[in-house]
Amino acid sequence: MSFLYVKALHIIFVTTWFAGLFYIVRLFIYQTEASERPDPERSILVKEYKRNTKRLWFAITWPSAVLTLIFGTWVLMHVPAYLKEGFMHIKLAFVFVLYVYHFICHRIYKQLQNDVYKYSSQQLRIWNEVATILLVGIVFIIVLKNAMSMVWGLAGLVGFTVILMLAIKIYKNIREGNEKQK
Repeated sequence: MSFLYVKALHIIFVTTWFAGLFYIVRLFIYQTEASERPDPERSILVKEYKRNTKRLWFAITWPSAVLTLIFGTWVLMHVPAYLKEGFMHIKLAFVFVLYVYHFICHRIYKQLQNDVYKYSSQQLRIWNEVATILLVGIVFIIVLKNAMSMVWGLAGLVGFTVILMLAIKIYKNIREGNEKQK
């Protein structure tokens, strides 16, 4: 298979993996909030969220994570010189953290499937942004490829993270204000 096809497939599965990671935590949030509703609404919604998370997790997110790893490894085998580049070490460190994030999401998935709610919807909203931060970091590292640009990129990533956390806090305050008005 041509190297460019392998690289394209790697990018495609990275994209579908992130799509799954972004959406799965949203479903965790919705299920957690549904678990606080009165019956019969709670039981209907929780059952539906469990079904949807199972489909997303095992039909899209897990296969995409595995195929990302396969095609990414294939790219590195085709161009082993990448492994001598500093940017690639940083990118692979971010990718390692992304897989840790994925496994933690799997643990949360299993807990929710067993009706164990250890995290509030607010905590899960913050957790949801971790994937965004990792995506931004990985993209900037792989595109910029030089140390000074990475320093500025890291500063931007920290700024981006602060803005995301502020946005979550503001959104929470707005939501709570709207609930009080009802």
